[in-house]
Amino acid sequence: QVQLVESGGGLVQAGGSLRLSCAASQNIFSFNAMGWYRQAPGKQRELVASITRGISINYAGPVKGRFTISGDSAKNTVYLQMNSLKPEDTAVYYCNADSGIIGLTYWGRGTQVTVSS
Repeated sequence: QVQLVESGGGLVQAGGSLRLSCAASQNIFSFNAMGWYRQAPGKQRELVASITRGISINYAGPVKGRFTISGDSAKNTVYLQMNSLKPEDTAVYYCNADSGIIGLTYWGRGTQVTVSS
């Protein structure tokens, strides 16, 4: 059973930074893709950033230039560095691991990020 555990969320003022971590129970490059999603109150969960096959990186438009996704295979951990945070970044952030097989995708429990204005 794959486990993903997020950490690093918290309360920060607008313009500040946070780094989220997602510790996986197995090698992060054993997955087809790993990514970060977020869900704000009353909104659907949306993709923030992802790494596919350890090579291709994708960012959602609103976070481009401010967020950076990276991975450390030695620590089985994926990071999301978030800079220049805005109140609209407030959400629960979830780590996702996609095996590449239909129906085999894994989620962490999420970590709350709150950005005050």
